[in-house]
Amino acid sequence: MPRLLPTLLALAVCAACNPVAAADAPPRYDLLIRNGVVHDGSGSDPQRVDVAVQGDRIVALLPPGRPASARQQIDAHGMAVAPGFINVLSWATESLIADGRGVSDSKQGVTLEIFGEGWSMGPVNARMKADALKQQADIRYDMPWTTLGGYLEHLQQRGITPNVASFIGATTVRIHELGEDDVKPSAEQLGRMQDVVRQAMREGALGVGSSLIYPPATFADTDELIALAKAAAESGGGYISHMRSEADRLLEAVDETIAIARASGQRAEVYHLKAAGERNWPKMQQAIDRIAAARSEGLAVSADMYVYTAGGTGLTASLPPWVQAGGHDAMIQRLKEPATRARVVAEMRNPDVPWENLRLLAGSDERLLLLEFKSEALKPLSGKSLAAIARERGTSVEDTAIDLIIEDDYRIGTAYFLMSEENIELGLKQPWVSLGSDAESSAPEGVFLQSGTHPRAYGNVARFLGHYVRDRKLMSLQEGIHRLTGLPASNWKLADRGCLRVGCHADIVVFDPATIADHATYDQPRQYASGVSDVFVNGVQVVRAGEHTGATPGRVVRGPGWVAGAE
Repeated sequence: MPRLLPTLLALAVCAACNPVAAADAPPRYDLLIRNGVVHDGSGSDPQRVDVAVQGDRIVALLPPGRPASARQQIDAHGMAVAPGFINVLSWATESLIADGRGVSDSKQGVTLEIFGEGWSMGPVNARMKADALKQQADIRYDMPWTTLGGYLEHLQQRGITPNVASFIGATTVRIHELGEDDVKPSAEQLGRMQDVVRQAMREGALGVGSSLIYPPATFADTDELIALAKAAAESGGGYISHMRSEADRLLEAVDETIAIARASGQRAEVYHLKAAGERNWPKMQQAIDRIAAARSEGLAVSADMYVYTAGGTGLTASLPPWVQAGGHDAMIQRLKEPATRARVVAEMRNPDVPWENLRLLAGSDERLLLLEFKSEALKPLSGKSLAAIARERGTSVEDTAIDLIIEDDYRIGTAYFLMSEENIELGLKQPWVSLGSDAESSAPEGVFLQSGTHPRAYGNVARFLGHYVRDRKLMSLQEGIHRLTGLPASNWKLADRGCLRVGCHADIVVFDPATIADHATYDQPRQYASGVSDVFVNGVQVVRAGEHTGATPGRVVRGPGWVAGAE
């Protein structure tokens, strides 16, 4: 049997750590998962061992049939047993407030949600809190926290199924200290911004996350980003970025990300690596080559992806950044001014503007699906294309987009079809690419039925393991599991997570590699994935026989700079 020595060592550890086992009796555990094929998250060959759990930790890996008993036993015959999956780019920040179960991800085996793409849920001052409360859409909630650490603790206290972690958003830091205008920070202001980052690191942030196509982040220059990344790096935190361009200036944006990694001395990661717009599809290989060259130089540069050809963001991403300066209310006021509106429409039609014109990059307004409205009057339009709505209204697509944003007084969630299937596969083949849904985690019930969503909210992990790993054979199963577990855990210094070894947290997924599959589509996005039978978070069963148990054992997972009591 492969890897027999580690198994024997595990047995020795088990005998020492199990207080309920008599010297001459089989050990007794809280949980035994028997007869499965066990993947430890490292990408190495799996083992046929039984997994023993005591409390919230894995305490032994036993040879099959080894005498032992437990309060609960799972027969995983024919199944893979793996560490809980890590969603590197999650937008479950609000959905977990509405429903702490996070069912759509839990049923795919996700046991850790990581937040912080540009915006984070803290820190917030009084002005930011008032604006956030005003911008709330279907999900309404109070904000008793002021810090990022306070928000994460708030989730844990409310009760959540998955574990949670977060980067501090560079956009949030900028708004906190500078507001939302197109301004450059003074030396004193930049120093305060760095201090905000340092405090968030003490509260457990994993590093700094930027999202540079969206105002006011658009107004930050490279020096500002380096300063924030260096502040996070002081305590081991990294930098992660929705880059300044994923399209016409993709390669320049990759170079900027690499430059930040070089300057900070810590990891930098590209959020949802892609080449957007058909004319830019050939740049995907060039972007990969630049990242590979940086890695060869010794720089810690990596990427994550979702496995869909449509991105999801606001319809406001079709507007020029300058009209959004100063925040949402200022943008709405400008859009109501005839002269300003005419200038905006002209830029929206221009393929050569110096900003990421996602609408034109999609190639057709039929390829923009409007998914999420705030206004009850506009919700019936959910699921329709921008082109179809323009035809119904008898107005140009540009005027339709502006009218909808004004009427809804909201960003309007939109799916933009931008990427090629070939580039998705090319990206996934890179050994330094992990997975992030870039979506909420919800359920087809209650408040979540009031708006549409992207199918990645229900299928990103299952589609990766089912379609790309099993069916397309882009990599071995053990490598696919590593991309969801050990790789992101190592990248972001998550101690004892993403692993299935003695001493690791008992975040465990039992699934059928032969049947795991996604079912969510753009037309019917709220379809649960299948193939995951059992999920445990911190030793507590949250999915049993494919159904959520209602348990909420999730905890805050903190980064390398955490100081107890800093929240």
